[in-house]
Amino acid sequence: MAIGYLTIQARTAHDAVPLANVHITILDNMKNNIYELTTDENGETQIVPLETLDKSFSQNQYFSGTPYFSYSVLADKEGFHSLSVSDIPIFDGETAVLPVSLVPMQERQQNPVQTEISIGKPAVAMQTPRNQEGTAAAPYVLRQVVIPNPITVHLGTPNATATNVEVSFPDYVKNVASSEVYPTWPNAALRANIYAIITFALNRIYTEWYRSRGYYFDITNSPAYDQYFIYGRPIYDSISRIVDEIFNEYVRRQGQNAPYFTSFCNGTTVTCQGMSQWGTVTLANQNYSPLQILRSYYPNDIEIVETNIITGVTSSYPGTALRTGSTGLDVQTIQTYLNRIRRNYPAIPAITDSPGVFGDSTRAAVTKFQSVFNLTPDGIVGKSTWYKISSLYTAVTRLAELDSEGTTLGIGTVPPSVTLRQGSKGQDVITLQYLLDVISEYYPGIPNVSQDGIFGPDTRQAVIAFQQEMQLSPDGIVGPRTWNALYNAYLGIGENVPSPKPEDGVMEYVVQAGDTLWLLAQRYHTTVDAIKNLNGLTNSLLNIGQILKIPVSGNTTYFEYTVKSGDTLWILARRFGTTVNDIKNLNGLTSDLLNIGQVLRIPS
Repeated sequence: MAIGYLTIQARTAHDAVPLANVHITILDNMKNNIYELTTDENGETQIVPLETLDKSFSQNQYFSGTPYFSYSVLADKEGFHSLSVSDIPIFDGETAVLPVSLVPMQERQQNPVQTEISIGKPAVAMQTPRNQEGTAAAPYVLRQVVIPNPITVHLGTPNATATNVEVSFPDYVKNVASSEVYPTWPNAALRANIYAIITFALNRIYTEWYRSRGYYFDITNSPAYDQYFIYGRPIYDSISRIVDEIFNEYVRRQGQNAPYFTSFCNGTTVTCQGMSQWGTVTLANQNYSPLQILRSYYPNDIEIVETNIITGVTSSYPGTALRTGSTGLDVQTIQTYLNRIRRNYPAIPAITDSPGVFGDSTRAAVTKFQSVFNLTPDGIVGKSTWYKISSLYTAVTRLAELDSEGTTLGIGTVPPSVTLRQGSKGQDVITLQYLLDVISEYYPGIPNVSQDGIFGPDTRQAVIAFQQEMQLSPDGIVGPRTWNALYNAYLGIGENVPSPKPEDGVMEYVVQAGDTLWLLAQRYHTTVDAIKNLNGLTNSLLNIGQILKIPVSGNTTYFEYTVKSGDTLWILARRFGTTVNDIKNLNGLTSDLLNIGQVLRIPS
């Protein structure tokens, strides 16, 4: 009997928040418990072995049975809805990484709801007709080939009422490749299929195939129209490592910029004009290269090129890998990013090298980061590691910015009484848009919106998505029931999602109206110079909403805070990385009522 492997990664908010102590149960196809596991501080379980069939079955197009064994996973954690993932294919010699994205329960919600996901057969084993339509150019095209990060996927056929989800482009490609073909195929066959998958998606983006038709998504998950995608499915290591290497490379005809329309099908039970997926295996076994395989199905003048234009990334890859001995601003950028990510992932060791110098501690931090995020743990910052660090840094700082914005807006715990609809404007619309932005970080089917105070079509679409998620009437109008649901979801996030670990001896503070460096130094028993040095300040000017690092004595168990207008225990707990109960216990409070001017002890 052959052996495959499975590991689980429980995270939320686009991987920005790892979920420790998630209880994981792995069951076989007879529903017998095989393993009981618990996630660690990175949200991970150990890798466990599972019996399956020999890989030769999944490499043989004439084998009529199922060439693998299937398993199921149950995941639950206090304060979060549970998740069941069934029919997970396990392949000989392959490690499957199952992402478990748990959704926080709403405020005062007592019983979790279980989400059901079924994986099942990959598209190559299906007999579903593929009617992929497309072109290399269209009346509406982008000027450049851009990697969309994230890409918006419609979980249904184009005209179906279905959820849209936003995922990073590399994760989308990994998901599609794991959903389309078998991960045990020869490397050249996998690469040819992955190039076709990348190019097909970029063609949809470049030609605005769906956006130009009034849809709010980039591509569907229907294999009949596009390519197969299963939200929440496991990803296989052999596929993941190839995608990390080539996710920004695509196929085009020589002399053209547009990604070629790389249609495909399995080539056995389903035939088409494009590439045969099983045919790539035959050609790979004849020692064809990926490009030679592609040219066997598409025009002979196609070539593989890359684009470095990636949306949603803070810093572009410098073009040269960073390693021990490297110096300069790019090294300092990576060090800054990793030190911030470390607050959410404390297993990543601290970097003690001089800024801009890639020494032993930088290499150790890079290696651990790569290990946590399924990259080759070589301690070298190549293209895939750079973009993963950059995208995760964007995700963790986004959450910090949202926390700061909530404090500035004074969201509180009581919803506005106004009814909002498309065309509404003003501060209440900003509050609505802020709530939707926070919730969208934890609910994958809800898009984020711009906080411009204008209730336009995008805001209405996000409201409808939220209403559908909460099983409310999806009319796009924000009345009392929708307001209450928004606040319950928002407050539930604050109650149940763990806050990042603060830096040793440092707390973060959001500047309020009336704050000065002198007042902050007095309040937190430090000095103005210490605050300025820690934050790199050259003057004493502060801006409302600015996030400051405040040095805290290691022997101090609490500091004093004077309550201001708009403060609530929940807001203070989020701002200072503690809990409502800890503040109440430290101050002997029996209710949540606060008075302006009241002095509270806040746990350090």
